[in-house]
Amino acid sequence: MSKSPPKIPFPTKEEVLEFVQGHKGPVGKREIARAFNIRGTDRARLNGILRDLRDEGNLDRGKGRRFGKPGTLPNVAVVEVSGLDRDGDPVARPVSWDGEGPAPAIFLSTERKGPAPAVGDRILARLSPNEDGTYTARTIKLLQAAPQRILGVFQMIAGKGRVIPTNRRIRTEFAIPPGEENGASKGDLVEAQATGGRSFGLPEARIAEVVGDATGPRAPSLIAIHSNDIPTEFSPEAVADAETAKPVSSDGRTDLRKIPLVTIDGADARDFDDAVWAEQDPDTRNKGGWHLLVAIADVSWYVRAAKPLDLDAHDRGNSVYFPDRVVPMLPEALSNGLCSLVPHEDRGCLAVHMWIDADGNLRRHEFVRGIMRSAARLTYEQVDAARNGEADDTTGPLLNEVIAPLYGAFEALQTARIRRGTIDLELPERKVKLDQKGNLIGIEPVARLDSHRLIEEFMILANVAAAEALENKNAPCMYRVHDQPSPEKVEGLRETLSSVGIKFVKGQVIKPELFQRIVARVAGKPEIQTVNMAVLRSQAQASYSPANLGHFGLALRRYAHFTSPIRRYSDLLVHRSLITAYDLGDDGLAPNDGDRFAELGKHISFTERRAVDAERESVDRFTTIYLADQVGAEFSARVNGVHRAGLFVSLDDTGADGLVPMSMMGDDRFDFDGQKQWIKGRSTGDIYRIGDAVKVRLEEANIHTGSMAFSIAGTRTTRKSTPPNKQRSSKKPNKNKGKRKHKPKTPR
Repeated sequence: MSKSPPKIPFPTKEEVLEFVQGHKGPVGKREIARAFNIRGTDRARLNGILRDLRDEGNLDRGKGRRFGKPGTLPNVAVVEVSGLDRDGDPVARPVSWDGEGPAPAIFLSTERKGPAPAVGDRILARLSPNEDGTYTARTIKLLQAAPQRILGVFQMIAGKGRVIPTNRRIRTEFAIPPGEENGASKGDLVEAQATGGRSFGLPEARIAEVVGDATGPRAPSLIAIHSNDIPTEFSPEAVADAETAKPVSSDGRTDLRKIPLVTIDGADARDFDDAVWAEQDPDTRNKGGWHLLVAIADVSWYVRAAKPLDLDAHDRGNSVYFPDRVVPMLPEALSNGLCSLVPHEDRGCLAVHMWIDADGNLRRHEFVRGIMRSAARLTYEQVDAARNGEADDTTGPLLNEVIAPLYGAFEALQTARIRRGTIDLELPERKVKLDQKGNLIGIEPVARLDSHRLIEEFMILANVAAAEALENKNAPCMYRVHDQPSPEKVEGLRETLSSVGIKFVKGQVIKPELFQRIVARVAGKPEIQTVNMAVLRSQAQASYSPANLGHFGLALRRYAHFTSPIRRYSDLLVHRSLITAYDLGDDGLAPNDGDRFAELGKHISFTERRAVDAERESVDRFTTIYLADQVGAEFSARVNGVHRAGLFVSLDDTGADGLVPMSMMGDDRFDFDGQKQWIKGRSTGDIYRIGDAVKVRLEEANIHTGSMAFSIAGTRTTRKSTPPNKQRSSKKPNKNKGKRKHKPKTPR
């Protein structure tokens, strides 16, 4: 008689959990039972264990009664393409998600042949988990192609509806059949979806949503918001939490209210998240050194991890600033209220004491959770005027005790900045001026003051201290990283510099001070803007990451954003990590947040780029509107790019950008030389290079797309070469006639 197999002991709860978590994806109850040889009535005991693990939050149950770690996606799922990452590769989200908090990021593999998936496409995909909590998806099948989404202006032409796209890359208009207007009126900004149809004529679309008035004064920012999918509505739960929040108490906090901290911001700023103070270091061992205090709004006290306010802040990633409005990361009850360091009111803060030597080197730092009271709300212009002997009623009493020490510490920090070789670009900024009704009244340059630099240096130092503090505690840190330029971009810079007569030797060790020396060479020269812009374009794009790559542009080994938690989610994460690391409260990082930093870094890097694009598009459209009634006028400009399509120019007065097409460059025929980076006339020999001053005429200003077209005005006087026919018609005798010709050597 054969013996029965030995009975396997019934698994413990810990063993079941270890088995499920050891799988890459969710696992079914049948697989668990088979692994532990569970049969018959014992399955009820297994059901009880799985139910307990779910109740404790250790397991999630997804579709098909499959179990996995919380936040786990199945091996095969339907996903929807939601956008592109920094490299232009598609990013997706699961169509079904039952987990707590935001769904994990899904990066689509581009190995599959065929057209790349578009935003909105639904795909059946095989998912593989990554170590950072994200997933890689490989396409099995395209289930549903996304209808083309068009943001545009609705018009009636010859009695028929038509949508004119606001995206300058979409060169065709769309016909709206009768009955598909969805209540749109002439001049409305609408969102339409292409429907196909018509093998000839204009493609057809239907109006999906009326966004607003495309002719109103706030239209440019409205277009930018919708074209970049920027969230504008907070959840009711988040709004309720913000409006019912209470001021912080002084219990358990370091009292900083006797220190005359001040905020220094732009005149139109509404949220104040940083305050500063400085004094000569009383320590005789640090002769000539300074004691600095930077106090930052204690946002983490109000915005707790995984709560409604946090979920909305995560989705936005940052505040977005337009000339006529702000789309805040937090509801106004917090961003302009309890979190904002308004003068003469008690506010919670996370503050850092920093001690520097006479040369601006950071010697030590100390983080405290405090309560403060701002002594004054100052503007950059006020502080600069006071420094120059024009103090007003607000700055006068603060001049000697507050403002003068701030500048003393700033001078030391400037010394350190220069010694490091920080890249210091001088790029013109423009500001859109609006009246009280929101109507556009002008575009003007923004002056760069020492007070701007002062605050910048104080914030940089505080950010360095935050990164250093988290490293000392081996705590998670969301670094602000900036890698060195790629060889391809360095070569592009070398070619651009060569076009303006600056040599850039190949094979040099790429350090920040190399670029700063280039910038310093053109200070006060006509090509300063061109060179500064070329250096900027050569740099890698800064981003957020838990892996420290250093900050190349600032010439810093470590750097993290800590000073603006009201408007940046990255700073809020750093605050939480500091609170946990230094045991400053129970509102720090959630247990597994550190493991999600890689995923979070990718997300907030994306939202930052989205905000930058939207802000730039808005300013471009405001500028186009400002110049629209000046078609035919002539302007002084400078060439900032050459291309086969023509010249890219920037107007000197407003900074407005536009294109001079080849067809509008004059009577001559022009050729583009990519190697020499110029455009040259065949007959006249006229040459246009980057940095050239030109006179242009405004030919077209499209207020819908924000684009402008110019022509060359007047006679070309900037730079010429000798026409080829004159070179050949030399009457001088050829001394080398009859001799063997030698091919010139190519420079190496």
